[in-house]
Amino acid sequence: MIKDMTVGRPSKVLWGFSIPMLISVMFQQMYNIADGVIAGKFAGENALAAVGASYPITMIFMAIAIGSNIGCSVVISQLFGAKKYKDMKTAITTTFITCFGLSVVLTVLGLIFCSSMMSAINTPENIFSDSALYLRIYILGLTFLFIYNICTGVFTALGDSKTPLYFLIGSSIGNVFLDILFVTKFKMGVAGVAWATFIAQGISSILSIITLYFRVKSVKTEKLEKLFCGVMLKKISIIAIPSILQQSFISIGNLLIQFLINGYGSTVIAGYSSAIKLNTFAITSFTTLANGLSNFTAQNIGAEKIDRVYEGFKSGIILVMTSVLPFFIAFFFFSDSMINFFMNEDSQIAIQIGSQFLKIVSPFYFIISIKLISDGVLRGAGAMRYFMTSTFLDLIIRVVLSFILSHYLKTTGIWLSWPIGWTLAAILSFAFYKKGVWKPEISLYKKS
Repeated sequence: MIKDMTVGRPSKVLWGFSIPMLISVMFQQMYNIADGVIAGKFAGENALAAVGASYPITMIFMAIAIGSNIGCSVVISQLFGAKKYKDMKTAITTTFITCFGLSVVLTVLGLIFCSSMMSAINTPENIFSDSALYLRIYILGLTFLFIYNICTGVFTALGDSKTPLYFLIGSSIGNVFLDILFVTKFKMGVAGVAWATFIAQGISSILSIITLYFRVKSVKTEKLEKLFCGVMLKKISIIAIPSILQQSFISIGNLLIQFLINGYGSTVIAGYSSAIKLNTFAITSFTTLANGLSNFTAQNIGAEKIDRVYEGFKSGIILVMTSVLPFFIAFFFFSDSMINFFMNEDSQIAIQIGSQFLKIVSPFYFIISIKLISDGVLRGAGAMRYFMTSTFLDLIIRVVLSFILSHYLKTTGIWLSWPIGWTLAAILSFAFYKKGVWKPEISLYKKS
């Protein structure tokens, strides 16, 4: 259902829009976690480590897809808020054509350089072949990954956060079922985990694009829309490229950290893999709420209703803090139990390593969430250089400190780099919001 977020009480509109998005990402992260749980419980610690070792590389591909999602979503939201429906449809088709071509190129390059990438991050020999196998199958599904993310971006830009939720629920249930079938019944190991994700994501992306086609077709326009427009691609790229770079640099930073982790052996990799999946679950949930605020901000900027953006920020802070609390309680007070989901009882060292990571980073979820909500306004307004500045500060500090502190404190030093980077970046991002640096960016799409 298409929803205009430029009318109605901002807090009610934002909560009603964002909560289905939050539930969606929870289902998405749950089946990512299920991959690790099933691999660790039924295929062993090395299988869990193999899936975990390739995780930072898969996140680079995910970063490009998510960045494309954000770019098209912000532009389409502003056009929708400005009631420029013909241009909005052109933006949608331009995005799909561009991202389809990009996904094909990345698939070819990924398959060619798969083993080289695994070697570059110092993957241990005992899990190398399984890690490379998982990564190759994942790469084969990149087109599905891009289609689904673009569909989700368009749905949310039109104020519809429920349709992606329905597809995510179906995909999540299907993925877990296939994980269990392939790994426990057919004994396919790591390959079974990868093929389960491929199939579930493929079906979801196909159903999403069919549904979106009829949804967009129902929006009537007077003139025939262009299928592809270079000018529109440039407008989308203004938002998408910084978002892709931001997401990609974070993934590259995580790749460098993974390089450090891999040097400690498969037991440490398994512990870190479990903890980072849980951490990603939390951070992605907070980021999704921030993305909801971006769509809200973009629509209201397109409609030139700036006061609603301030109200949206306040509501976003309350919403994200409400979601932070259960993650903090679970990860800080029950960290051993959370990590134990992924492993058998004989993996005590790996459990201790993962638990230590969660205890160190989880108290700082309250701080990073402030940064993410501030970023939501900056991104929705198109103030990308400020958004990227705070994000890169976090990344650079985390990577540099990981290498420095690991020399003295081993893995503990690596874990400590997270809260330091988050805190400094949160201060900067919130300062940008308070200063109002995003307001001069209004708007690329003023009504004529």
